[in-house]
Amino acid sequence: MEDEDLVRAFEAGTVPDGGFGHEQHVHVAWWYVKRHPLPDAMARFIAGLKHFAKCQNKPDLYHETITVAYVLLINERLSESRDLDWSAFAERHADLLQWRPSILEGYYRPETLASPRARQVFVMPDQWRA
Repeated sequence: MEDEDLVRAFEAGTVPDGGFGHEQHVHVAWWYVKRHPLPDAMARFIAGLKHFAKCQNKPDLYHETITVAYVLLINERLSESRDLDWSAFAERHADLLQWRPSILEGYYRPETLASPRARQVFVMPDQWRA
């Protein structure tokens, strides 16, 4: 699926062909971060993700800490690979696409991410990745 088609489906709150799993979440976040300054990309992706979850009748699935952490990681990775298309970016940064175990396990304890607080507001990492 083309980047713009995936983003269009996401913004419309519809599940694209092939589903909308973790990789598609990262793909859409990458698209926003690649095209907008970080604060704008963050705001657009968060609003879009909340809208998408609501359209899927799953508004309680939104998790602020996971969302913000992934957008920040994508932004960091783009600093060295902004010229790559999605396929090349995904290949170079495959660790971002793995959901279980997640790259966030190097930054957060499971109980932190499972907390109601982390779902509602961005919580700073528990530890720094070695």
